[in-house]
Amino acid sequence: MAKSPSPPIHLIVMLLVTYFLCTVGKSNALTCPLPPELATKLHVDPVAIDSASTDYGNIVHSEPAAVLYPSSIEDIQRLVKSSYNCPIPFGISVRGNGHSVNGQDMARDGVVVDMKSLRENKTGIKIRVSRNHLFADVGGEQLWIDVLHTTAAQGLSPVSWTDFLYLSVGGTLSNAGISGQTFLHGPQISNVYELDVITGKGELVTCSKRNNSDLFDSVLGGLGQFGIITRARIALRSAPTKVRWSRAFYSNFSDFIRDQERIVRGGHRDVANYLEGSLVLDNGTPTEWITSFFHPTQLPQIMSLVKTYGIIYCLELTKYYFIEDIESEIDQDLQEVFKHFAHVPGFIDAKFVSHQEFLTRVPNAENESQTHPWQNLFIPKSRISDFNVGVLRDIVLKRNITTGPVLFYPLNRHKWDAQLSAVIPDEDIFYTTSFLHTGGIDNWQVYEDQNKAIIKFCEEAGIKIVKYLADYTTIEEWIKHFGSKWTTFRERKAKYDPKNILSPGQKIFNGV
Repeated sequence: MAKSPSPPIHLIVMLLVTYFLCTVGKSNALTCPLPPELATKLHVDPVAIDSASTDYGNIVHSEPAAVLYPSSIEDIQRLVKSSYNCPIPFGISVRGNGHSVNGQDMARDGVVVDMKSLRENKTGIKIRVSRNHLFADVGGEQLWIDVLHTTAAQGLSPVSWTDFLYLSVGGTLSNAGISGQTFLHGPQISNVYELDVITGKGELVTCSKRNNSDLFDSVLGGLGQFGIITRARIALRSAPTKVRWSRAFYSNFSDFIRDQERIVRGGHRDVANYLEGSLVLDNGTPTEWITSFFHPTQLPQIMSLVKTYGIIYCLELTKYYFIEDIESEIDQDLQEVFKHFAHVPGFIDAKFVSHQEFLTRVPNAENESQTHPWQNLFIPKSRISDFNVGVLRDIVLKRNITTGPVLFYPLNRHKWDAQLSAVIPDEDIFYTTSFLHTGGIDNWQVYEDQNKAIIKFCEEAGIKIVKYLADYTTIEEWIKHFGSKWTTFRERKAKYDPKNILSPGQKIFNGV
């Protein structure tokens, strides 16, 4: 008797994946056909599932039903359309470089789109000129470190950066993208001309402030809720040749914030292209952040200062310069600025570095045995002194468990576009503070407890903080977070992702 021919392997894979997606975690077995083009790109093997079940935070763990490794934008469209047309749609989350810390890029029983397969296309960053504007068309999957290398090769640079560059373009634009340039140029979402977006209906839409502006405003800072960014047109300018990088220490908090705000308000903008503040805590030994910048002979004095005051505050700024600029004149400008500042005498240092060396100052370090229970907050200026006393001194310093940088610096509200989805405090100047803890697999809870204590203090003291990279789990918390923007946010969700397919890991419209 003749043997029946075996079905093609891609058909078998397609049927298995289709069955798996439509039955796992659901009470009914559903028929949810997927395009054959996805058959070899959807993975359900343990290695793929495990890779998408945790993130950089290494605290939240959630298994998807499958992982998509797309080879084109059309693959992502096909997946979204399949979910949209499914009787019971499955959630879809996009993973740029897996640097979320609270499970925001996960999709329990859904599909995680791993964008790294698209990064293999070396044409994902293209520099262009139009109407006297310099810009780069960049795939949403691309990393900022690669944007830096590509633009720097032509003497150019994006206007606004993040401190850490091993993040995807789509990822930072879905939040805000902030760093020491934000006070001057605004966040990264304020420096985008145009986007290509796949909506929750599977439609690929080009949008800007002139065309499809409502979608453009929705997606920027929209936490991935309205569309998947597949291309961003990013503003460029000429790259500086060198950077004058300076740090000064403060023992008095009021002096520290006053001098930062003088720069932010424009009093010394001509000598500061970048501004950040940070804290050095009395927790034993000097951190790498200190030892890498200051000369070894200065370390005993610095640690003695920390021991005396418990916390010392560091003002960090840079001045960019070009080939034609004279280093000695830049030094004179900086000396003039610091002459009027109230930093601790004798505790100031500065050095010249290349622009790329400065932007890549935060290394790409991965350690699977570590956790990162981070907390990032925006704090209104009017309550910043209360935050210093009640949080920095009465909680953080007394608990003395902080392991990692603590950033603390002001931003200008008028540099943010109020029409975008991102939420910030309702004051002209507000501060960002980032507790970038690093813990072990077994001791992360003590940092989470401290994070909760900080939030509780602010609530009881009436300090109207806003969480940046928020990790809420209930609709009530999200409504409070978005405040006056909630109604618009909800209406845009209904318009662009009516079946709540996108970014389920944010837990905004789909609960815990």
